[in-house]
Amino acid sequence: MTVDMRSFLQQIKKTNDVFTVKKGVSTKYEIAAITEKLDESKAVLFENIKGSKFKMVSNLVGSRDRFAQAIGAKKSDINQKIVKAISSAKKPKISRTAKFFENSSKNTSILPIVTHFQNESGPFITSSILYTGNQEKKSQNSSFHRLMPIGKNQFSIRMVEGRDLHRTFMFAKSHGEDLPIAITVGVHPAISIACAFQAKWGKNELEIANSLLNNKLTLTKCPSTGFLVPSTAEIVMEGKILRDKTHKEWMVEMLRTYDMPRPAPVIQIEKLYFRNNPIYHDILSGYSEARLLMGMPIEAKLNSIMKKKFPQTKQVILTSGGANWLHAVVQISKTRTTNVKKIINETFANHRSLKMVTVVDDDIDPTDAVAVEFAMATRFQADRDLVIIKNVRGSSLDPSSDQKKLRTTKMGIDATIPASKRLDGFKLGKIPKAKTNLKDYLKK
Repeated sequence: MTVDMRSFLQQIKKTNDVFTVKKGVSTKYEIAAITEKLDESKAVLFENIKGSKFKMVSNLVGSRDRFAQAIGAKKSDINQKIVKAISSAKKPKISRTAKFFENSSKNTSILPIVTHFQNESGPFITSSILYTGNQEKKSQNSSFHRLMPIGKNQFSIRMVEGRDLHRTFMFAKSHGEDLPIAITVGVHPAISIACAFQAKWGKNELEIANSLLNNKLTLTKCPSTGFLVPSTAEIVMEGKILRDKTHKEWMVEMLRTYDMPRPAPVIQIEKLYFRNNPIYHDILSGYSEARLLMGMPIEAKLNSIMKKKFPQTKQVILTSGGANWLHAVVQISKTRTTNVKKIINETFANHRSLKMVTVVDDDIDPTDAVAVEFAMATRFQADRDLVIIKNVRGSSLDPSSDQKKLRTTKMGIDATIPASKRLDGFKLGKIPKAKTNLKDYLKK
């Protein structure tokens, strides 16, 4: 298994899963437009970016097949591999050397930062992983955050209130201090997957990444901050989040909708390092790579919890229509004693951003939206099988919710066969299999 992004690129090139663009392209809208056309399809390698010496890759893990390749698993075993990595995480090896020390600069404007959507507040670095110290647990935290350039070597940074980086930032601010940080852009996608996971407070996500990479991950200490980052990262920056400066920004979120303008803290970058022939990684927000990176670790967590608490659970899927974040389908092997409403409530409890949970029988494919809708059409009665939960904590991304107070209404749907009904009345008609070739029926 490879442990850097460019080796993973070579791996998926062998399966013809990379679309290479040799023509010169602009970072303003053009790269985003090309990536959109290949959504849920091939990764894209841009070899000629106007005004930049960097190459760029996007849609790197924009399909479940490549997501599985990134962690060395079959597509059907993704959730199991992630859950195992979380439970068996080990500290990575430390190396004094790193490829990213091959070049250095004090000028972040050399980065080919992409402008993705009309009416966003600016271009954004969308694959940036931030590393900082957890003052309480004396550990290191890693997490994804989008960065918008706002001046010479400065970026605004989006943080979600209450999550780990925001907590460490507020701790530093309350002590009158700026928060030292390191940043990487362009790492092996298994590292991205681990750092997208919302691990427990004090847990080091890089240990999960090491497990996903079969304990082959090496880390190198950054010279100024001392934080450990992947040795094979394409780009590394060091700096600090300023305690007393903000900048208003707005962006397109996971749902492909515009978030409201918010004052965001500001990062001051002090040093930039990068590999020879560097490859920048861009993630198109609201599209398959962004949704899978954010949603699949949560899907893995839900599968682990629900299967333990309710052994009749076959699988939990975060749906594409719900942006792999807001809607879940739970497939179960139902018995007469199964309490579906308990399953619905427990699913909500373990991912508070969920807005809708649909429970289906094991003859319904939870990944097939048509099959799930068919279950609702034939097995669901709203007066009996609908669960409404009003005025509860929801996702800040949902524009229909009260985004300031983070309150929403949630809906659970029991689309399983009612125990009181005749089972045979719900079985689909089957035609006996026969060897038929339509070409034979064209002959006289």
